[in-house]
Amino acid sequence: MHDLAIITISTNEGHWLRPCLSTIFARQGDISLDVVVADNMSTDSTRELVETEFPEARVVTCANHGFSHANNRGLMTTDARWVLFINPDTEIVDGTFADLLREADARPDVGLIGVRQVLPDGTLHPTVRYFPNALRALGDALRSERWPARSRHLGEREIDLSRYERELECDWTSGSFLLARREALESSGFMDERFFIYSEETDLCVRIKKAGWRIVHLPSMTIIHHADKAGVRAKIVAQDVYTRMQYARKHFSPGHRLLYWLALVLKFGLRAMLPPAKEPEERQRLRDAYRFALETLAGRRGAPYEHPPPVAVRTR
Repeated sequence: MHDLAIITISTNEGHWLRPCLSTIFARQGDISLDVVVADNMSTDSTRELVETEFPEARVVTCANHGFSHANNRGLMTTDARWVLFINPDTEIVDGTFADLLREADARPDVGLIGVRQVLPDGTLHPTVRYFPNALRALGDALRSERWPARSRHLGEREIDLSRYERELECDWTSGSFLLARREALESSGFMDERFFIYSEETDLCVRIKKAGWRIVHLPSMTIIHHADKAGVRAKIVAQDVYTRMQYARKHFSPGHRLLYWLALVLKFGLRAMLPPAKEPEERQRLRDAYRFALETLAGRRGAPYEHPPPVAVRTR
């Protein structure tokens, strides 16, 4: 049995794998690793890159049915007592996995861990979250993060950056780095593959906490995450709201779900009228993205990214 299995996904993201895997092995420490690249049928020679430059890693090829599906396919091939789901567009810059696991093992009631994340310019990236609900969605719609003082009940993100320098209990954390105890995954269930991409980590954390485990942020490791590298994209914004409503249908009562939907409509309606940008081209791009989200919320568009339709099979 390995100490740690690390699973990352490539959907034609081989260009990110080289720095990601290099820093993973450089920060291994004195533990055994099982590194798995779940290849979503990439056409950019992902398998060749991994097998040539990182023979210590394994490649598991799977159909592209989304983030949850690929992570689960990788997870099913591992036996480690801890499992890390990590984005390919990340790099480990401080700490070792051996030290991180020693801290994790010292907390037997912890089922899932997030770590300190920074953007490429060194800016701290807030990754600690509280579970979504209608009130927090309303606070987000009214830009509560810009208020002089804000209750944690009026937003999902923890925006007090000083809290990220110490251990912090939370509801959920960014899916770009999820260190999960195998017992927690087995008691709560693997990732829900109905979420193609986004909200799957929120759903997983709900189930882990319901199974009796704690979720914490530990700053003993720091990673660079190349988040928002392509800026705001209409399909990504729409996918986020689509999966948020998937999450709401799964976890909220009908009345709560309606209030949550109204808060999202308010948020994107306000953003579409007053997009937060100075340049005309950028304002138009944001306006188009927020309108796309509104159309998705109204049911006029389906999910921008979802499972492909089943292939018809002729029977004899």
